[in-house]
Amino acid sequence: MDSPAIKVMCVVGARPNFMKIAPVIAALREVGLGVQLVHTGQHYDVAMQQQFFEQLGIPQPDMDLEVGSASHAVQTAEIMRRFEPVLDSEQPHTVLVVGDVNSTVACALVAVKKNIPVVHVEAGLRSYDRSMPEEINRVLTDQISELLFTTEAAAADNLRREGIDSSRIHFVGNVMIDTLYKNLEKAIPAKQTLSAALDSHVLLDNGFAVLTLHRPSNVDEPGILTDLLNTILKLSEHLPIVFPVHPRTAARIDKIGMKGLFDSGRILRLSPLGYLEMLGLMLSAKVVLTDSGGMQEETTALNIPCLTLRENTERPITVLQGTNTIVGTDPERIEQAFDKALSEYQGETKIPDLWDGRAAQRIGQIMKQWLA
Repeated sequence: MDSPAIKVMCVVGARPNFMKIAPVIAALREVGLGVQLVHTGQHYDVAMQQQFFEQLGIPQPDMDLEVGSASHAVQTAEIMRRFEPVLDSEQPHTVLVVGDVNSTVACALVAVKKNIPVVHVEAGLRSYDRSMPEEINRVLTDQISELLFTTEAAAADNLRREGIDSSRIHFVGNVMIDTLYKNLEKAIPAKQTLSAALDSHVLLDNGFAVLTLHRPSNVDEPGILTDLLNTILKLSEHLPIVFPVHPRTAARIDKIGMKGLFDSGRILRLSPLGYLEMLGLMLSAKVVLTDSGGMQEETTALNIPCLTLRENTERPITVLQGTNTIVGTDPERIEQAFDKALSEYQGETKIPDLWDGRAAQRIGQIMKQWLA
């Protein structure tokens, strides 16, 4: 099929990228730009990938590098090795990367060394915690990007402090929220997701919390994970908890001998969910506990209290004017914040500026002018 003369190569690698790239591809095509989609295969669950692509209307990748799992160094190197010949053969005018996964920095590095300008969507977010691999990926990608699109006003301040010229920075809003708003009416009701697993659970009658847990800092340290799970078990005495378990987390739970966590009937274990299923659960939840970056944003947009099981966040606006509370991994802090969320939360938050469902449209217009 013939494509327009100007070609943008978009890169995805892992599940968080999928929600961000869907509206961007649509917006670029809407302004007449040619788009190619490269999937590095960093997220290698084929069934889950297909489910996300279908639910979000993402076109099938033009190329799948099928990199798979490995250590950070090996995975990043392998993405670079496989991506280089793709650039050589396709010769795009620019490479667009999203977020902060290994695929983001790996493909950006290959592109910039071949003098192909890089565009970074979701630039400027900082936790200032260099122990997080994602923080390293964010900082490096921003330094080598030619065009940087930010989700919140403070991100531009971060970039300017790091020496990036203001002319390269554009505050456009949050493409994750574009996807959220577009799919609200398509969200699969919690009743449907939970019906097959309810049994003796009373989740739908009395309400529930949602938990996600996957970051290495939480699940790879046996002591931290044990304390977190014991805290969750205690919380479940007050409110049932729905827990879609990440494969990495499931393996760690088994390793520390806490499979009995689910025996009480108060914590419902689910397999990883598609986007529309997870959205439906969040819409019905009384509170969300998570170490995910994206869910901090989604719960702010949905006006649902969120407890972030980390010591910091790269999305401070979700705390400053949203529903997010940083609770770390201390049991007492978690329990206090949980009780407060259930008893005192009034839903009086402000949706951040430009989180209006039109961020990708702004990106499309700016890129059309820039590439022209």
